[in-house]
Amino acid sequence: MAQNTEVNSQITDAVTQANVNVLAQSPAMAMGSLFQTMAHSTGVLFENTISAQQQQNALAQAGANMGVMQIYSVDTMADAAGTEKVSQAGVADNMTSMLATLQAFQNR
Repeated sequence: MAQNTEVNSQITDAVTQANVNVLAQSPAMAMGSLFQTMAHSTGVLFENTISAQQQQNALAQAGANMGVMQIYSVDTMADAAGTEKVSQAGVADNMTSMLATLQAFQNR
């Protein structure tokens, strides 16, 4: 067993203070580690969000490209006929022919 001298009590005090210091700093170290972990997780979350947005952008561009390719691949005469049917640009011609037909029936 060690002798009880001034040096031994100083050493005991130093070791005790070091242990108390470690115990006192443990919560702060734990919170610092927790904050670092949360900051890293948030960073990964934002990286994943940006990656998903970039993928959605690429899909939107591909969809627009396919739509333009389909528009350009349509035959022009079929397109003109379809446009006429949709816009009903030939309504006046149809009305004129119907009027002529009715007049033909009245003259009989």
